[in-house]
Amino acid sequence: MATAGAERSRLTDKLEAAFADGLISEQTFHHRLDAVLGMSLIQPDQVVGDLTFRGRGIRARMTAAMSTMIARLEDLFGEPRVRPWTLLALDWTGPDRELIIGRHHACDVVLGDLSVSRHHARLVRRDGRWIMQDLASTNGTVINGLRVGRCELRPGDRIMLGDARLRLD
Repeated sequence: MATAGAERSRLTDKLEAAFADGLISEQTFHHRLDAVLGMSLIQPDQVVGDLTFRGRGIRARMTAAMSTMIARLEDLFGEPRVRPWTLLALDWTGPDRELIIGRHHACDVVLGDLSVSRHHARLVRRDGRWIMQDLASTNGTVINGLRVGRCELRPGDRIMLGDARLRLD
């Protein structure tokens, strides 16, 4: 079972390593760290996706070569790429609160995907737990592959709101 904040911690560690290795400037480090620690929705590929750490052995070089070759074949044959999972980083220790997720600009967490309803789901934090409730959305809410109306969330859960893919941290 994943622990709360584990993905944020992994991203922070990777940023610290990149700064220590001289891959990013201090200003870039602080900017990206603010994004990881200060936002509810985090696109991991946008925060650390451009950071390449040199592997030490043949396995690291082979993995990098295979990844490059697969990406080029997908581009060549026009295979659709799977949408990446966006990290939904929730505060598990703060006060009880409620968040609305949807496409509308007034929502607490705004998703730009057209398959997401304007007011798609409600997140309620009570007694240290997060509960997600679908708000009669057009395309539904799926958690870990099961369509749900209301469900308790746990770190590591994979949530689909329409076609939008969220991974809970």
